[in-house]
Amino acid sequence: MDIWKIIVLFLGAFTGGISVFFFKGDNHKTLKLVLSFSGAFLFGITVLHLIPDAYHGNDNYVGVFILIGFLFQIVLEQLSEGIEHGHIHKPGPEHFSFPLGILVSLCIHAFLEGMPLAEGNQNQLVFGIALHHIPAAFALGTVLLANRQTKGKTIFFILLFAIMAPAGYFFSNELSAGGIGNLQKYYGRIMGVVIGIFLHISTTILFESSSDHKFTVRKMVAVLLGMGIALGAFFAEL
Repeated sequence: MDIWKIIVLFLGAFTGGISVFFFKGDNHKTLKLVLSFSGAFLFGITVLHLIPDAYHGNDNYVGVFILIGFLFQIVLEQLSEGIEHGHIHKPGPEHFSFPLGILVSLCIHAFLEGMPLAEGNQNQLVFGIALHHIPAAFALGTVLLANRQTKGKTIFFILLFAIMAPAGYFFSNELSAGGIGNLQKYYGRIMGVVIGIFLHISTTILFESSSDHKFTVRKMVAVLLGMGIALGAFFAEL
């Protein structure tokens, strides 16, 4: 198990969540650029790296599990209200409550994303997940504060979210080592579910991180930069 992967995964989510205490206002232009960059990078590594890896074992059912992951993400978003994409939905007057559905769906989502990291060289995926979790954690922190959760409780739940991807990595690592069960032969199918999730998230980010789905010059630069880095890393590994 690589400790640096755990550190990067944790810091991405925790730093993104804690930053909610330092940025004020509703106009988060920088956050939208981070979203566009992370969405493009995530899409790039999914197409260039994850999909070929998933089919490497010649499992004819990988495509089925990609569809399952895609549909599962749609189901999760019924609970999370799109926070995975950095969307922030503030409650109306006198409708404050603890966003349990949002927290549970985000934790499941992050745990599943961490699972493929135990198999092979997944350095690009580590950074992709960490980048993606920055705006997601920021949105979670914003929703928690908007629902009148205390600062201490908000930090605790951000911390809970931040440890879920490392927990998924640890769990999958134990599977690969045979410590929990000899399930590593299903790695391609697990990856398929994560690929489906990433395809849904990345494409949604790319088309919904700006008004009217328009690509401004700044957004286009962020998208090209994200895909360019993914492409550069791909050729570097050849």
